[in-house]
Amino acid sequence: MTSDPVLRASDADRDRVAAVLSEALATGMLTSLEHADRLDATYAAKTVGELTPIVRDLPDVTATNIGPLGIEQQTIDSKFSKVIRKGRWVASRHTRLSARFGALIIDLSEAVLPGREITIEADARFSKLIVLVPDNAQVIDEGGSMFGKRHVTGGGAREDGPLIRVTGRSMFSKVIVSREVSDWNLRSVG
Repeated sequence: MTSDPVLRASDADRDRVAAVLSEALATGMLTSLEHADRLDATYAAKTVGELTPIVRDLPDVTATNIGPLGIEQQTIDSKFSKVIRKGRWVASRHTRLSARFGALIIDLSEAVLPGREITIEADARFSKLIVLVPDNAQVIDEGGSMFGKRHVTGGGAREDGPLIRVTGRSMFSKVIVSREVSDWNLRSVG
């Protein structure tokens, strides 16, 4: 981020501040409410000077802290097994979910999201893949299914919530993306 406070902030500047906030939430330096408030201020900021006070009391996140792909992408894989990711964890801007002959359950409701928009690539073969999204999330389904079921719900979200874009393909599988636990049929997951 440039040091001139009157310059317009770029998307990259806002993303760097969001990364600092995500790390602070994940390590317990910020509460969920503080994180949400600061993240809203981050994406509303027009200048670099407006971004500075948002992270002034937090340590900077360097590339060594988040790794080369730490926030940008990750893969969660399940082969012939059941994998569950829930609670407080750091999601990536692009998360690939791959399930083969098993079950993969991902709960984003308490996850630290690294920005306003993330992409979930749901790739399932002969499996069940379930994603629980935050209550305020807007979900856009851009994926497809062959010989399976794909149930993606996303209406009724607030405009200030994250945008979760669901892509990918499934074959002989069931893919559920929802904010309602009642939409899940967890007993059949095994």
